[in-house]
Amino acid sequence: MNVIDSNTLEHDVVRKPLRTFRHHALALRPVLRMLAVAVVLVIAAGSTAKAQIVLYVTGQPITAYDIEQRGRLMGLGGGKAKSRQEIINELIDDKLKILAGKRFNFELSDKEVDNAFAGIARNAGATPDQFAKQLEKSGVNPNTLKARLRADLTWGQIVRGRYATQLQVGEKDIFEAEAKSGEEKDVGIDYTLYPITFVVPRGAGANVIEARRREADALRGRFQDCSAGLPFARALRDVVVRPPVRKNSADLSPALREILAKVEVGKLTPPESTSGGIEVFALCDRRETTADSPTKRKLRDEMFQQRFQKQADRYLKELRAGAMIEYKQ
Repeated sequence: MNVIDSNTLEHDVVRKPLRTFRHHALALRPVLRMLAVAVVLVIAAGSTAKAQIVLYVTGQPITAYDIEQRGRLMGLGGGKAKSRQEIINELIDDKLKILAGKRFNFELSDKEVDNAFAGIARNAGATPDQFAKQLEKSGVNPNTLKARLRADLTWGQIVRGRYATQLQVGEKDIFEAEAKSGEEKDVGIDYTLYPITFVVPRGAGANVIEARRREADALRGRFQDCSAGLPFARALRDVVVRPPVRKNSADLSPALREILAKVEVGKLTPPESTSGGIEVFALCDRRETTADSPTKRKLRDEMFQQRFQKQADRYLKELRAGAMIEYKQ
């Protein structure tokens, strides 16, 4: 019977493999070092591409990444593709707008920019997070859109503050514009409305929502005037009657004006689904007014926008003339 020496066993099973591993490790060390260098170079190349400065605008850099991202953002709207120089020009303008804001000690907070971003998301039928993911799927960093919003919102405040007198649209301006337009003059209407909400718990099923809608319809049938109807609505279970809102017809969309035109004073509008539940409005007063109307509001907005654009273009031209724009490549 052969007896295996413990020293031999340790040599064959433990020490020999360890020596072999060390030999391989030593042999691989130059290769591993090369691989490590390669990884660092790849990461650095990616970072360099993002940080590659193309030009300075009064000391503020614009990188190749900024240009690439803005181009993608501009491409989301469809239409004719913008040239690289057109994209750069827009980025230059944004830098100048932000610098103008700093000159007047005006800077938007991140919260204000986020609120504007959320407003765009809401118009797109999405939450801010969902909208951000949609942008990312299109290859656009959400911060690219936020940067543009910051510049545009800052610029709007600066131009309005700097040229407040020139932007005013008076009644005489509206009267002359009405005469030139040839449009039939309309009468404005002031509405007094009480919002009434039949509360629906968050996450409630369709059957609960439909039941609340039937309750709202039942209230419409019983609601004959605001003096008796509003106290009755307040007494209903899980129904909230909010303070009155006063709106001029010029503040309302054409669809809502059409709905209110069919509702008698002292009656309720048809129920609609909202984030809080099922909502109706009690129309408690309707008065004609010459102070404002949809036509006047439209003309006023158009004239204001024309004057705003004229002053904005002139001021931006002044800023460009005084800016130091240095191309690096």
